[in-house]
Amino acid sequence: MDIDTKRAYDAPAKDDGLRILVDKLWPRGISKEDAQLDYWAKDVAPSGALRKWFGHDPDKWGEFRDRYFAELDACGAPLEDLLEHVRAGHVTLVYGAKDEVHNNAEALRDYLKAKA
Repeated sequence: MDIDTKRAYDAPAKDDGLRILVDKLWPRGISKEDAQLDYWAKDVAPSGALRKWFGHDPDKWGEFRDRYFAELDACGAPLEDLLEHVRAGHVTLVYGAKDEVHNNAEALRDYLKAKA
């Protein structure tokens, strides 16, 4: 399973594979044309309440992952759809957060690797 992560503000590359936006909200200032996304998996993004609670605070990272994984466990069909894309080949999970280490795409990549 080949899963990368990339900020929405970084230029798309030919070797990104299938580009999947994994945020609930569209990244500010990015046009659909510039994003060059193949799929928007907003239904597997963290809930608004979880996103607000986390606030990209690295001290909350472990608890955020636990809570997000619980949400993903209850996600159902949207998660299965995403897993099908992941199993089909190379994907890049695209996200808008500034923090390249503590964000939902990094957590989601770990979750997907464990599930697949």
